[in-house]
Amino acid sequence: MDEDQPLRGFTVGVTAERKAEEIGALFARRGARVVFGAAMHTVPLPEDGELAAATEEVLAAPVDHVVAITGVGFRGWFEAAEHAGVADRLREHLRSAEVAARGAKARGAVRGAGLVESFTSPSEESAEVLAHLLERDLAGKRVVLQVHGDPMLSFRSALREAGAEVVPVTVYRWTDPVDLDALDALIDAVLRGEVDALPFTSAPAATNFLARADRTGRGDQLREVLRDRVFLACVGPVTAAPIAAAGLPYSTPDRSRTAALVRLVADELPGRRCSS
Repeated sequence: MDEDQPLRGFTVGVTAERKAEEIGALFARRGARVVFGAAMHTVPLPEDGELAAATEEVLAAPVDHVVAITGVGFRGWFEAAEHAGVADRLREHLRSAEVAARGAKARGAVRGAGLVESFTSPSEESAEVLAHLLERDLAGKRVVLQVHGDPMLSFRSALREAGAEVVPVTVYRWTDPVDLDALDALIDAVLRGEVDALPFTSAPAATNFLARADRTGRGDQLREVLRDRVFLACVGPVTAAPIAAAGLPYSTPDRSRTAALVRLVADELPGRRCSS
């Protein structure tokens, strides 16, 4: 194995939309052939009427707790509020609430919005944020949950069972990718055995990758190939949820970071070929 290019001779499929070129370059630098096929498309924030409606719901009553799940999502929420002319009002409205951040990037976005966090998850996991909230008396409390991609239904359900009113703020919605032909071509390449690894960086991408195959009559065959012949790598447990639900094997890096995901594939994929 080439230590500088451990992925030489391997093909990696990139399903991300955001930062696809950056991710592809990281794999190419390690010698991989990269095939692109974005599995989803995000709706631009200022154009999303649902986000504006959610923001107005937040502003309609006092807020006791705010949960920032991602840095880009929380920052995007305030950028959209700025676009709508309500950012200052939103900032003042949330200033008295306790803010919990899922990791350093979310904390940075909270501070960038002019707020102060009371808790940051050391492990950068949503489960740790939920456990922190559930230690409190949430009966009658109003919790604003910034959702980013994954709807976090179990997270929301646990808060409601504890007596909280949960106001989800979906920072973006996702749809089919703009270039469906590229996604279909990637799925076909997987079916032909031409793809060795599929790294996923978001739950919606993983969900729609499988769903697109189902909608086009290729779902069962795709799952069989993924189970037996493709190394599936997910940036974190939230991203991995759709893969786990499908009963497919996968690996995650120690840290939920793109660079760590690339290292995971570079470290583990060559060994899989040697052991097969």
